[in-house]
Amino acid sequence: MTTKHVINGARDLVNESLTGLSRLNPALSIDQDARVAYLTTINQDRVALISGGGSGHEPAHAGFVGDGVLSAAVCGNVFASPNVGQIRKAIHHVKNKKGTLAVVKQYTGDVLLFGLAKEQHNVTSPEYPLRMTIVGDDVAVPRTQGSLVGRRGLAGTVLVYKIASAVASTGADVDEVHAMAEYIATRVGTIGVGLNHCHVPGTEISADNHLKDDEVEIGMGIHNESGISKEKLTSSAELIKKMLAYVTDINDVERAFLPFKHDGNDEVVLLVNNLGGISELEMSAIANDAVKALTEQNITVERLLVGTFMTSLNLPGFSLTLLLLPRAGEAYKATKIIKLLDADATAPGWGFAAKSKPGQPEKSATDKHVNGVNGVNGTIKNGAAPIKFTNFPAFETAVLAAAENVIKAEAEITRYDTIAGDGDCGLTLKAGAEGVSDLFKHSKIDKNDAVTAVLQIAAVVEKTMDGTSGALYSIWMNALAAGLAKGAKQINSTEATPEVTAIALSHALETLFTYTPARIPSRTLVDPLQAFTEVFAASKGADFAGAVQAATQAAEKTKDMVAKVGRAAYVGREELQKAQVPDPGAWGVVKLLQGLQSSK
Repeated sequence: MTTKHVINGARDLVNESLTGLSRLNPALSIDQDARVAYLTTINQDRVALISGGGSGHEPAHAGFVGDGVLSAAVCGNVFASPNVGQIRKAIHHVKNKKGTLAVVKQYTGDVLLFGLAKEQHNVTSPEYPLRMTIVGDDVAVPRTQGSLVGRRGLAGTVLVYKIASAVASTGADVDEVHAMAEYIATRVGTIGVGLNHCHVPGTEISADNHLKDDEVEIGMGIHNESGISKEKLTSSAELIKKMLAYVTDINDVERAFLPFKHDGNDEVVLLVNNLGGISELEMSAIANDAVKALTEQNITVERLLVGTFMTSLNLPGFSLTLLLLPRAGEAYKATKIIKLLDADATAPGWGFAAKSKPGQPEKSATDKHVNGVNGVNGTIKNGAAPIKFTNFPAFETAVLAAAENVIKAEAEITRYDTIAGDGDCGLTLKAGAEGVSDLFKHSKIDKNDAVTAVLQIAAVVEKTMDGTSGALYSIWMNALAAGLAKGAKQINSTEATPEVTAIALSHALETLFTYTPARIPSRTLVDPLQAFTEVFAASKGADFAGAVQAATQAAEKTKDMVAKVGRAAYVGREELQKAQVPDPGAWGVVKLLQGLQSSK
């Protein structure tokens, strides 16, 4: 749980946030006393829409004030309902001839206070009609448990007021707008999941809210309330299938809130909502898995919305909302609902939304199931005479041992790189090692030609390892393959003997030097690689153990070096010196070499 916040003070955070929002959206005015964000210019011939509740769910609701969505939003303290006076001020700020619709999330405080404001308004200002729609789209809480309090209002609320607002833009009266909102509210279902709880600014840190590193909590609300179950964190695809079942399973009598028929004709709008702390990288992957999971159920996704709509401060989690579109013969047509959803909106919180079905990405031509393991196929060949292995089984055993040692060292290397770099070195090396292991395990490696085998390994490295490490290893390995041919020719050999390998390693290092300025001492992977190569070459391949020892010592020395190149060159020197960690890339080379040595 992240407990740090960039704020001036917890007490002033909501007002300062609203002020910042008004700078972003000049069409807004802010009532600081009532904490109401509203459109400065209210169209007197259009039904106004308002919403609100506790703060901490941004962009909901103030971020949705803008043409095409809300006319005003009223903000309470963090996770606390606004008081009735604040709500009355919001109603006042949007007063118009056609009336106002309040869309409210199903929480006791919100419902009671918006309801009280509505009753007071209808007595004091009956000439300005006011309607209210309560949204309870949560499917986590079973019917029996929520029989009195109802289902919680979650991200589906945004779809309700977006579509209702589009109806208002057509010139419809308040009852038509209200009727649409009521209908959409019955057609939305949402399930959330969290990797941990969030932290409320200004509050003490509670250890009770922490989940284990391998746990997720399904059914979490947006006010830090616990979910319905804690489960082991599985793959994204498995987790999403389990989540969607809560929304689509009509056999679950406690949660079958939406009338899916599962006859191949169900159509939905899918909203994938970031609850505050999930990376954009993950969000797109989650959306992909959600579309695939629905497609597997023969449910057609007519629209896909992905982004941050309704958060729980910095909660690392997401929610999935389905809007089940109507079928022929129902009160509304699906095409009308989609047209309303697609209607333009200028509110900052309403981001990009394609006005079409989700895309159908083509399968990559380099799919490993088409062109072999990790893209390696029979087209990679030595263009000259083959260089035979002296002992292929020993070579295979050594390479697999090296790969396994690198994989085991991932956490250690990642820790070093988190301190001395950008944190990706361990995973990059692990990806390459796993790719090379797969190459051997699927018998895709050439057993008769060492040059071709090294080129195949280089191709895997090129495909699976990104960044600087991937580039350096790829250059080095391609040069190593060329060096084997050079070494064999130089001593008139047809086999990859230790002496031939020594010549090849020297050639590979010299080639690498043409692409990097790194030399001992540089605090990079070059340090141990250069040390190993020089000792091994000097012994004409006879002193492998001594070469590994030299490489290990070179890597150890990087602990006290000032980085000249690489990501570590950007890290504070004093902090790096205090940490006393070796260069992560250098340590990866050592683990690779030690793995090779362990097989001998």
